[in-house]
Amino acid sequence: MTDTMPAQDEHRMTPQNAELSAENKDVAETHQGQVAHWTPDGEVQPTTGVPSEDAVIDAIATVHDPEIPVNIYELGLIYAIDLHDDGRVKVEMTLTAPNCPSAQELPVQVREAVEKVPGVTSAEVDVVWDPPWDMSRMSDEARLALNMF
Repeated sequence: MTDTMPAQDEHRMTPQNAELSAENKDVAETHQGQVAHWTPDGEVQPTTGVPSEDAVIDAIATVHDPEIPVNIYELGLIYAIDLHDDGRVKVEMTLTAPNCPSAQELPVQVREAVEKVPGVTSAEVDVVWDPPWDMSRMSDEARLALNMF
Protein backbone atom coordinates (compact mmCIF):
# COMPACT_ATOMS: atom_id res chain seq x y z
CA MET A 1 0.00 0.00 0.00
CA THR A 2 1.40 3.37 -0.97
CA ASP A 3 1.14 6.38 1.22
CA THR A 4 -0.93 9.10 -0.52
CA MET A 5 -1.01 11.40 2.47
CA PRO A 6 1.36 14.38 2.31
CA ALA A 7 4.16 14.39 4.77
CA GLN A 8 3.46 16.46 7.84
CA ASP A 9 6.61 18.50 7.21
CA GLU A 10 5.02 20.03 4.08
CA HIS A 11 2.54 21.97 6.21
CA ARG A 12 4.99 23.44 8.68
CA MET A 13 5.15 27.23 8.87
CA THR A 14 8.32 28.49 7.23
CA PRO A 15 9.46 32.14 7.11
CA GLN A 16 8.23 32.28 3.50
CA ASN A 17 4.84 30.83 4.46
CA ALA A 18 4.63 33.28 7.37
CA GLU A 19 5.19 36.19 4.97
CA LEU A 20 2.53 34.86 2.62
CA SER A 21 0.18 34.37 5.54
CA ALA A 22 0.76 37.97 6.68
CA GLU A 23 0.11 39.21 3.12
CA ASN A 24 -3.12 37.19 2.95
CA LYS A 25 -4.16 38.67 6.31
CA ASP A 26 -3.49 42.20 5.00
CA VAL A 27 -5.54 41.48 1.87
CA ALA A 28 -8.34 40.02 3.99
CA GLU A 29 -8.33 43.10 6.25
CA THR A 30 -8.33 45.41 3.24
CA HIS A 31 -11.37 43.67 1.75
CA GLN A 32 -13.16 43.09 5.06
CA GLY A 33 -16.87 43.68 4.57
CA GLN A 34 -16.49 43.53 0.80
CA VAL A 35 -17.80 40.38 -0.78
CA ALA A 36 -17.56 39.31 -4.38
CA HIS A 37 -20.97 38.84 -5.90
CA TRP A 38 -22.29 37.06 -8.92
CA THR A 39 -24.08 38.67 -11.85
CA PRO A 40 -25.31 37.14 -15.11
CA ASP A 41 -22.07 38.43 -16.67
CA GLY A 42 -19.96 36.56 -14.10
CA GLU A 43 -18.46 37.10 -10.70
CA VAL A 44 -17.69 40.69 -9.79
CA GLN A 45 -14.82 41.21 -7.37
CA PRO A 46 -14.93 44.02 -4.84
CA THR A 47 -12.97 47.08 -5.87
CA THR A 48 -11.32 49.81 -3.89
CA GLY A 49 -10.10 53.27 -4.74
CA VAL A 50 -11.35 56.06 -6.89
CA PRO A 51 -13.67 55.07 -9.73
CA SER A 52 -12.52 55.97 -13.23
CA GLU A 53 -13.85 59.30 -14.52
CA ASP A 54 -14.19 57.79 -17.99
CA ALA A 55 -16.26 54.93 -16.59
CA VAL A 56 -18.54 57.39 -14.79
CA ILE A 57 -18.96 59.45 -17.96
CA ASP A 58 -19.68 56.29 -19.96
CA ALA A 59 -22.35 55.32 -17.42
CA ILE A 60 -23.94 58.78 -17.55
CA ALA A 61 -23.92 58.60 -21.36
CA THR A 62 -26.31 55.64 -21.15
CA VAL A 63 -29.04 58.00 -19.91
CA HIS A 64 -31.15 59.66 -22.60
CA ASP A 65 -33.76 62.35 -22.39
CA PRO A 66 -36.88 60.58 -23.71
CA GLU A 67 -37.79 63.59 -25.84
CA ILE A 68 -34.34 64.01 -27.40
CA PRO A 69 -32.46 61.13 -29.08
CA VAL A 70 -29.09 62.17 -27.60
CA ASN A 71 -27.56 61.15 -24.27
CA ILE A 72 -27.57 63.74 -21.52
CA TYR A 73 -23.77 63.99 -21.37
CA GLU A 74 -23.56 65.03 -25.04
CA LEU A 75 -26.47 67.41 -24.48
CA GLY A 76 -24.30 69.23 -21.95
CA LEU A 77 -26.61 68.60 -19.00
CA ILE A 78 -23.74 67.42 -16.76
CA TYR A 79 -21.97 70.34 -15.12
CA ALA A 80 -19.64 68.60 -12.66
CA ILE A 81 -18.49 65.14 -11.59
CA ASP A 82 -16.69 64.93 -8.24
CA LEU A 83 -14.86 61.68 -7.51
CA HIS A 84 -13.88 61.00 -3.89
CA ASP A 85 -11.16 58.65 -2.63
CA ASP A 86 -13.71 56.52 -0.78
CA GLY A 87 -15.71 55.80 -3.95
CA ARG A 88 -18.40 58.44 -3.48
CA VAL A 89 -19.42 60.31 -6.62
CA LYS A 90 -21.29 63.60 -6.73
CA VAL A 91 -22.80 64.78 -10.00
CA GLU A 92 -24.19 68.24 -10.69
CA MET A 93 -26.55 68.35 -13.61
CA THR A 94 -29.21 70.55 -15.05
CA LEU A 95 -32.19 70.05 -17.32
CA THR A 96 -33.07 71.75 -20.56
CA ALA A 97 -35.90 73.62 -18.81
CA PRO A 98 -37.30 73.83 -15.26
CA ASN A 99 -40.61 72.41 -16.46
CA CYS A 100 -38.94 69.43 -18.19
CA PRO A 101 -41.34 66.45 -18.06
CA SER A 102 -38.40 64.18 -17.16
CA ALA A 103 -37.26 66.34 -14.23
CA GLN A 104 -38.04 63.62 -11.69
CA GLU A 105 -36.71 60.58 -13.54
CA LEU A 106 -33.46 61.78 -15.18
CA PRO A 107 -31.53 62.47 -11.93
CA VAL A 108 -32.61 59.06 -10.59
CA GLN A 109 -31.47 57.37 -13.81
CA VAL A 110 -28.10 59.15 -13.58
CA ARG A 111 -27.63 58.09 -9.94
CA GLU A 112 -28.54 54.47 -10.73
CA ALA A 113 -26.19 54.38 -13.74
CA VAL A 114 -23.26 55.83 -11.76
CA GLU A 115 -23.82 53.44 -8.84
CA LYS A 116 -23.20 50.51 -11.21
CA VAL A 117 -19.65 51.70 -12.02
CA PRO A 118 -16.92 49.57 -10.41
CA GLY A 119 -15.42 51.39 -7.43
CA VAL A 120 -18.45 53.59 -6.78
CA THR A 121 -19.70 53.20 -3.22
CA SER A 122 -22.48 55.78 -3.49
CA ALA A 123 -23.71 58.41 -5.90
CA GLU A 124 -25.43 61.72 -5.29
CA VAL A 125 -27.02 63.79 -8.06
CA ASP A 126 -27.90 67.43 -7.55
CA VAL A 127 -29.97 69.37 -10.07
CA VAL A 128 -28.74 72.94 -10.45
CA TRP A 129 -30.18 75.81 -12.46
CA ASP A 130 -27.26 78.21 -12.46
CA PRO A 131 -25.93 78.65 -15.04
CA PRO A 132 -29.00 77.92 -17.11
CA TRP A 133 -28.60 75.35 -19.88
CA ASP A 134 -28.45 76.58 -23.46
CA MET A 135 -27.66 74.92 -26.79
CA SER A 136 -24.04 76.12 -26.71
CA ARG A 137 -23.35 73.41 -24.12
CA MET A 138 -24.11 70.62 -26.60
CA SER A 139 -21.27 68.62 -28.12
CA ASP A 140 -20.68 68.62 -31.86
CA GLU A 141 -21.97 65.04 -31.95
CA ALA A 142 -25.24 66.13 -30.31
CA ARG A 143 -25.59 69.07 -32.71
CA LEU A 144 -25.04 66.76 -35.65
CA ALA A 145 -27.54 64.19 -34.38
CA LEU A 146 -30.15 66.89 -33.84
CA ASN A 147 -29.25 68.82 -37.01
CA MET A 148 -28.70 72.00 -34.97
CA PHE A 149 -25.76 73.85 -36.49
